[in-house]
Amino acid sequence: MDKMLRIYTTIMDVLRMLRPVVAEIEMHDRDLARQLRRAASSMALNVGEGSGSSGGTRRERYRNALGSSQETGACLDVSVALGYVEQVDAKLLDALDKVRATLVKVAV
Repeated sequence: MDKMLRIYTTIMDVLRMLRPVVAEIEMHDRDLARQLRRAASSMALNVGEGSGSSGGTRRERYRNALGSSQETGACLDVSVALGYVEQVDAKLLDALDKVRATLVKVAV
């Protein structure tokens, strides 16, 4: 098995920071909270799967993780726009940006 991408630990940090945000969104919109939870989980799961793959399969898993990271950000944007959360913590957004930047490098 290949070595896990170092960004995996940052993804885990993002998931931990998302817990209270998801709970707050869920009070207003269960579907959006569920979608955010799935997208964020998918980042980790696809990076994990990609780390155990090779060649084109690895790149495809990292592309999937990138798409899920973009979807996670969009869910956060929607939750703010609809007033479900007042704002998203800057540390969370910075960590998510770091994840996306890294995944762009390995997936594109």
